[in-house]
Amino acid sequence: MTQDNKISPTLSRYLSRLFVFNLLGMGMVLLGVIWLFDVAELLRRAAKVDGVPLGIILQMGFLKLPDMAQTLFPFITLFAALFSFWQLSKRSELVVLRAAGISAWQFLRPFLWVGFMAGVFFMAALNPISTLFFQKYMQFENQYLEKNSINTAAIFEEGLWLRQPSDDGGYAILHANKVALPDWTLTDVFALFFDNKNNFSHRVDAASAQLKDTEWQFQNVIEHNNATFNQKRDSLTLPTNLSRKEIEDSFASPDTMGFWSMPAYIKTLERTGFDSTKLRIHFHVLLALPFLCCSMIILASVVALRPQRGGGTFLYIVGGVGIGFALFFISSFLQALGSAHQVPVFLAAWSPALLSILIGSTVLLTQEDG
Repeated sequence: MTQDNKISPTLSRYLSRLFVFNLLGMGMVLLGVIWLFDVAELLRRAAKVDGVPLGIILQMGFLKLPDMAQTLFPFITLFAALFSFWQLSKRSELVVLRAAGISAWQFLRPFLWVGFMAGVFFMAALNPISTLFFQKYMQFENQYLEKNSINTAAIFEEGLWLRQPSDDGGYAILHANKVALPDWTLTDVFALFFDNKNNFSHRVDAASAQLKDTEWQFQNVIEHNNATFNQKRDSLTLPTNLSRKEIEDSFASPDTMGFWSMPAYIKTLERTGFDSTKLRIHFHVLLALPFLCCSMIILASVVALRPQRGGGTFLYIVGGVGIGFALFFISSFLQALGSAHQVPVFLAAWSPALLSILIGSTVLLTQEDG
């Protein structure tokens, strides 16, 4: 052992390669099991609908895998680290490392480096891919399984755009520059109406519009059509089957928004008047992913690198897995609190990773120093 608190490059490459192989293998095994269960569920749903090809079902299961991989990656990291440490212990390599005077922090560095870089890869590269795949999955789901009527909403720099079906079989497209929540009052509104053959029918301009239970209520209206041009009205109602929750869910789902496009979209949401808290939490969760992966490795080392004498190793490993699942539920709970504006965004997104690193490091330091 060298005296500069560094391990040799050869040993570092060996440990890194071991963890990378276990990480890939564990990911393939877990995602393969998830894919089988997901395909079984899709087949159950497809049995209720006629004319759904088996190839589409298998493709839908594949399209959902990147999104599931992103959710499961901290657990994949935890299980891969536990398995790696178990392999080193079984082959007595850990005993040799410790006998050579190498501390736990020294041979953890390759694992932490691999885990951190894998988290960065998932955050920066896999997340944009998973959003594209998930959007395609949603298209297949709406086309083959749910077959809902088309109600779409989108947010751009120009404001809010909505599309909804009309009573005559056609559809209407609404636009508003700004939305005031929570009463859902739209300002500077216009609506374009089309028949069932996509022919333009008429246009309505209004100073404001408000979404009630089953209708839009326009105020200070000017209606444009071929028969009566520029007809002014004090108010106008437009029936709708849209709800406030449906509109918000259609354009604010984090699963359909890539990492690199989130900051600009968050600014657009806030400028338009919508609450961006849910999306900001998801963005910070992605930023914290590399640190969460490192925390899983430290927790795995706490339960796997303890002295083997005295027994109880299996119980400690089960405890480590339990800690991982506990962190998952705590993280989900904090994100729910953050979305409800009960805790700050930073606390909801970063506290699971930072607290687990602090707790794991404290326990590991205690074990190392006695």
